Amino acid sequence: MAEPINGRRVANQITARLSLRKPQRESLDILVELLDQLPLDKEPDMQHWLQLIRSQYPSLQAFERAFPSLCFALATGVGKTRLMGAMIAWLFITGRSRHFLILAPNLTIYEKLKKDFTLGDPKYVFAGIPEMAGSPPVIVTGDDYEDGRGVRLDYAVPATITGDLFNGDANLHINIFNIAKISARDNKKGAAKSTTAKVKRLQEYLGESYFQYLANLPDLVVLMDEAHRYYADAGAKAIDDLKPVLGLELTATPKTTGAKPRPFGNVVYHYPLSLALKDGYVKIPAVGTRRDFQHAQYSQADLEAIKLEDGIHHHEYVKVELENYARNHNVRAVKPFMLVVAQHTAHAAEIRAYIQSDNFFGGRYKERVIEVHSNLTGEESDESMQRLLAVEHDETTEIVIHVNKLKEGWDVTNLYTIVPLRASASEILTEQTIGRGLRLPYGKRTGVVAVDRLCIVAHERFQEIVDRANQDDSLIHEKVYIGNGSDSDVPNEKPQLLESASVAIVLGHTGADGAAPAAESQGRYQVAVQSAAEANVAAITLEAVQEEARKLASSSQLQEPATQQRLIARVQKALDAQLPAQTQFEGMDSTAVPEPLSVAELVRKVTAKIVALTIDVPRIAVLPTREVNYQFEDFDLQGLEKIRFEPVSQELLLRHLENNQSASIQWRQQDGQEARQEDYLVRHLFARDEVDYDRYAALLYKLAGQMLQHLRSYLPTQEAVDNVLLYWQKQLSDFIWAQMQMPANLTTTPTDYRGRVTQGFDVLKPAAYTLPAGEAPRHFRTPVTDKRAVRQMVFEGFARCCYPYQKFDSVDGEWRLAQILEDDPQVLKWMKPASGQFRIEYLNGQNYEPDFVVETQTDYLIIEPKRADQIALNETQMKARAAERWCGYANEHAREHAAKQWSYLLVPDEQITLAMSVAGLKARFASQS
Repeated sequence: MAEPINGRRVANQITARLSLRKPQRESLDILVELLDQLPLDKEPDMQHWLQLIRSQYPSLQAFERAFPSLCFALATGVGKTRLMGAMIAWLFITGRSRHFLILAPNLTIYEKLKKDFTLGDPKYVFAGIPEMAGSPPVIVTGDDYEDGRGVRLDYAVPATITGDLFNGDANLHINIFNIAKISARDNKKGAAKSTTAKVKRLQEYLGESYFQYLANLPDLVVLMDEAHRYYADAGAKAIDDLKPVLGLELTATPKTTGAKPRPFGNVVYHYPLSLALKDGYVKIPAVGTRRDFQHAQYSQADLEAIKLEDGIHHHEYVKVELENYARNHNVRAVKPFMLVVAQHTAHAAEIRAYIQSDNFFGGRYKERVIEVHSNLTGEESDESMQRLLAVEHDETTEIVIHVNKLKEGWDVTNLYTIVPLRASASEILTEQTIGRGLRLPYGKRTGVVAVDRLCIVAHERFQEIVDRANQDDSLIHEKVYIGNGSDSDVPNEKPQLLESASVAIVLGHTGADGAAPAAESQGRYQVAVQSAAEANVAAITLEAVQEEARKLASSSQLQEPATQQRLIARVQKALDAQLPAQTQFEGMDSTAVPEPLSVAELVRKVTAKIVALTIDVPRIAVLPTREVNYQFEDFDLQGLEKIRFEPVSQELLLRHLENNQSASIQWRQQDGQEARQEDYLVRHLFARDEVDYDRYAALLYKLAGQMLQHLRSYLPTQEAVDNVLLYWQKQLSDFIWAQMQMPANLTTTPTDYRGRVTQGFDVLKPAAYTLPAGEAPRHFRTPVTDKRAVRQMVFEGFARCCYPYQKFDSVDGEWRLAQILEDDPQVLKWMKPASGQFRIEYLNGQNYEPDFVVETQTDYLIIEPKRADQIALNETQMKARAAERWCGYANEHAREHAAKQWSYLLVPDEQITLAMSVAGLKARFASQS
């Protein structure tokens, strides 16, 4: 007797072979857990199923159908089709079923599913599963079921009467049908009309209808893609009549359609778009508009023309950014396209005519646009559908116009620009339309904004879309905070600018309004002076200390007598230089100059304050042990046809719906004009350290000339070429640079690197923060009730911080750690370094700026609080290794000067509690450098 198959082990193998993402893996685990307890049967005990599942997944209230049916609600772009494949594979390998029916809600999804389940397709869902390799599944579709191929190959049909599923041929059978086929009554030309659906008519080779054949199978499992489309009465009854042993429903929107939608009652797993955004499984949606744009001033036609033009500007910008990314990272190139949402079919035809006219960028896109909607028929519809399905790879399609065919299931990864020219009819349409562009081309976010972002150009609906994202029932409301409320990320009013200097020179002890913040009132960060002349001396001293610091190994040396004498002499010399040339002339006012004793005292006060508020962070240069030479070979630019930048005259403002950050693409700038057009590009290339201008000037000008020749080939005038060169010069030069770096065009001499301390410490730079209008800095011990708003807050009241004000990116990590540092008696001082103060190179010149630097009684610490789920990320680990290496170099310097040693701590935020001490954190999380 065969050994029972271990379902859990099979699930683990499928998870590994298909590289399932977290939500896919968790969905499969739920199915495994339930079917280990519940047998599949044509006559199931529905009450037993309900009771058992409810006890483990209370979200399930009812099956919604006449058979057990489970809904897995996964956000658009997470990978529902791959999950289907994993579930089918598990049910088949464990012997639970080998007959499946996959239902598609429309023709687009139907065609996509046929491709995804076909062996040899790039997106084949069973790739890597050996049980499917030797004997691939038999695929039967709504187009070929009448030829009997599936039934003839199903040699075990007689055995199905006894339920011996795997006697004889044991091939996996997958039927893929468009739901319309279940009720379609189409007839061959000349045949009499019938009231019976075609799939339910008698098939001679069966002796029954194909529908009845499916219904008689003892192991039929039905999978419903975009399950919210199967709750209409006719479709729901047809599915019930199939009498499957199990239903598996997948959708991004687990609610019925229609005027009064209601939530599904059979959801056992829900992974919303907010989590997909948080986990980085989809692109970052951003809404775009022109800055200060007044849409009411334009007619409808003019507004649509402006939106289409701005959509092209964004599209062309993204096209080059994607090309550069592909070349820089040696990955396949992604060809983006723009989606235009029309009001109705006649409107779609008008938009297409406008895009194909000479008035739209000189007609350059007339052969690059397709129109897809329900009114297209015959060859025109077939051609458009084929181009639509091939849009990821078809170089000729750059613009897709649609009305209602792309509501869900259109599985493409290269949609980067959406231009909606209509109001969304429902919540599902809004989210499903945006969802068309959320899939990531490389399966994960790259860290390059242009590659990871979807832009919706919506000038007149900018605020409406942002507001919609903030509503409670929106799938992405958790990630967007707009307005002046306490939960806002970006205020409507102009924020305050707050400078946080480690050492501030103040005349007296209070501000202009007679009040002082808590931290300032302690005088911890102030050098108090009594006159403008003394303030001048103190300011000169600060500059002198910065110069002197370059020669010293530690800040404590600033207070040594010899250093003090040098500082006094430097300050006195600067004061003498400020004196008028001929003060002895009658009537000439004399400038008040402090006495030498007063100068010495002020120098002492300033240096003492600097020493008290400075952590000695050495500057470390990572240098090659021998010279690195870059040799560029002669070559010609490739892929110039991808460059289609157009002249521009405005500014496109982008708002990220995930985190509400703003970005913009700007133009209408008339500075930086070059006499020679090639110099727009050459100046950027020459600025790179790797390029020896004298040696490679000829190559640079040759490549710039090839780019110019291409621009002149499609731009109508010399002014248009100048415009594109002026406003897109960085992207164009980046395109050239990406090809210069390709292995065939560049060789470098290999070398090792060595860290060298170039300066023992540096005077702390001031930091600048923004504060919402009308708000004041908060004491750092004041509870933060809304964790989402912490990034807008500025904190004060510190006793050990090197700065009077600080900002924190998180409550559980950074804010809580600051409280620990303030309370721990072993901590002498700490800081969050100002931007550019402390940098560690970690990858090809990229700099890592650590969050916290701490000096204790015994050592120096770099502490990086990190969300626990981000600790294992590749980027986090690369930064950690670079910081550990930096500590090693710093410790060599420290040993030479009998200074404290450095350690790096990468700390999960969940481990940062007020009960922890710094010593405890170091014991648990310090690296061994």
